[in-house]
Amino acid sequence: MTAQRMRRQVPADAGAHIASGVAIAAARRALSDAFRGAGLDTPELDARVLLAHVLRLDHAGLIAAADRPLREEEAARAEVVAARRLAREPVARIVGHKEFWGLPIRLAPATLVPRPETETVVEAALALIDAEGLRTRLLRIADLGTGSGALLAALLVELPNAFGIGTDVSLPALAMARHNAVRLVLDKRARFVACDFGAALDGGFDLVVSNPPYIASGAIAALAPEVRDHDPSLALDGGPDGLASYRALASDAARLLAPGGHLIVELGAGAAAGVTALFETAGLVPSFPRRDLAGVARVLHIRRAESG
Repeated sequence: MTAQRMRRQVPADAGAHIASGVAIAAARRALSDAFRGAGLDTPELDARVLLAHVLRLDHAGLIAAADRPLREEEAARAEVVAARRLAREPVARIVGHKEFWGLPIRLAPATLVPRPETETVVEAALALIDAEGLRTRLLRIADLGTGSGALLAALLVELPNAFGIGTDVSLPALAMARHNAVRLVLDKRARFVACDFGAALDGGFDLVVSNPPYIASGAIAALAPEVRDHDPSLALDGGPDGLASYRALASDAARLLAPGGHLIVELGAGAAAGVTALFETAGLVPSFPRRDLAGVARVLHIRRAESG
């Protein structure tokens, strides 16, 4: 695509105009200023990541090339990505990937952008496994509603003898999860199944994790545009009260878990009490929720009740 054609795709009021020949450092400042003026939360970070993406440079390379003038095609691409970000498209969607647990996770329209707070699920799972001295054991893991496969990938990287299954109702999401497993050389220990949570699985899992849809249907319209307009509704909508997915998980958890197995679910803000009650009503044993770095009760650990 020529620079002229690319520029025609940028709205006239996009707010970030990058001329060819301007130094890379000056272009980065112009992007930061435009993003700050639009009220974006992290204007400097967004500018750095997007310009590095346009120029195919890492952070160090961007600094080293600060005085180099932009070529015409580079300036055109910078304007295009700036316009997309100013239209509130997430940076991760623009660049096509997001780091999660130190891993580069590729994204698709059918997958959520992995959130830093979801790493709390991984932290909680590993803490339980380490407490029981199981890190090097053969473990069976299920990630229910796997999306991009980020949770499953993080756990398989940390647990070298584990085998995992990721499930999702979305075939495009499963295709991306499988792609990520291949790219991260985890595909020999991962399988992907199309089903609703654990409906197609036999059970006997040592560890089950899930980041289910938990936004109440009526609250989706009030979400930030980056989420509301770009994350798939299947991965957001938790029904009228936001608890529909937890009801499905609670009804099947005892069957899926092996004796001594653990279920770890991510929680929406303020949902801990309601979700705890659902699992208790199903005859399961929830523990106190684990908080994320912002102090939000983010993860609930559930066990099967002891028999007899």
